[in-house]
Amino acid sequence: MLVVDDNVDSAEALATLLRLTGHDVRTVYTGPAALASASTYVTDVVLLDIGLPGLNGYEVAQRLRQDAQLKSMPLVAMTGYGDEADHQLAQEAGFNTYMVKPLVFPKVVELLTTLLTPPEIES
Repeated sequence: MLVVDDNVDSAEALATLLRLTGHDVRTVYTGPAALASASTYVTDVVLLDIGLPGLNGYEVAQRLRQDAQLKSMPLVAMTGYGDEADHQLAQEAGFNTYMVKPLVFPKVVELLTTLLTPPEIES
């Protein structure tokens, strides 16, 4: 997983919890670093803050969606912005889902399980 948040303490805390649940996690703290890392680090999901330096999370999501190899990777918005307009902007930017901070870790785990579990094939 790739965790992108300009709040280093928050990013590292989330990454530590994710590692304790068995995930391989990389953290970066800016929009440009997110793009660089996503292009070189094979990941199943990106947990992406909206308010980032360099490029905001909306811009990062849009650029990731333009990359043929990354366009289907699940993107989770993590943000303190929680009104309907912000949800709409996130959807338009290409996020799969939206979580409002402060994050509740059991909800993060539940969401990741849903995103990372392949759908069952009916027989």
